[in-house]
Amino acid sequence: MTPKVRAEKAAAAMWAQDHASKWAGMELIEVDEGTATLALTVQQHHCNGHGICHGGVTFMLADSAFAFACNSRNQSTVAQHNVISYVAPGRLGDRLTARATEQSLTGRSGIYDVTVTNQDGRKIAEFRGFSRAINGTLFPET
Repeated sequence: MTPKVRAEKAAAAMWAQDHASKWAGMELIEVDEGTATLALTVQQHHCNGHGICHGGVTFMLADSAFAFACNSRNQSTVAQHNVISYVAPGRLGDRLTARATEQSLTGRSGIYDVTVTNQDGRKIAEFRGFSRAINGTLFPET
């Protein structure tokens, strides 16, 4: 099985059980070994009292992209620590895209950077996720 096929199968298995990302309105755009791209269109229910996309929604989008990237090798992996820096606000109607890229994978620990941009390529946030592999896989490999 190629790394791309493994990543796609792992993503399909995760997506089938990921009710939170679907509930938020996210779409899985692309996945490959160590990378993933998710997107979401900011709707009224994503906006806070300032009329901009709630930071938690932006974080959730970045965190979901991180999750698909760090699980792309079919090794169950969870977040150990995450940090986000907001650069600009997401606005109602914006199409936010989160692109996660593996920076380091050593043993059971990984580091992933996620950039969230809008439809114009404007940077909305930078997220860094630290992962930890746990027991198990997302799908059986034969």
